[in-house]
Amino acid sequence: MDAAIMGIMVPIIISIGVFITLIYVRKFENLERMAIIEKGLAPDYFKKESTTAPVLRWSLLLIGSGVGLLLGHWLDRQWGADEVGYFSMLFICGGIGLGLAYLIEERKAKKK
Repeated sequence: MDAAIMGIMVPIIISIGVFITLIYVRKFENLERMAIIEKGLAPDYFKKESTTAPVLRWSLLLIGSGVGLLLGHWLDRQWGADEVGYFSMLFICGGIGLGLAYLIEERKAKKK
């Protein structure tokens, strides 16, 4: 198949696949909730407690990744570390960001 056709078809197919997956996940969640309600359980069962943990994790992961890319660029300029510098610093700093998020979450849990 021609590369230009594949370049157009792949994003379209991926988008359609993600859309269909989201629809089915929502459908099955609704069916599960209806079955639980039919059994007589309280609808309060479905209320989710608000938490900032995912936001904290993602923000520190992205901050760590940004710092990692910056350090990777610096390593490339100083010592010519090419791709190795970028990927190693990206993963190291991203991991440090996730570790920091874990420590903050644990500290919050101990306070409660």
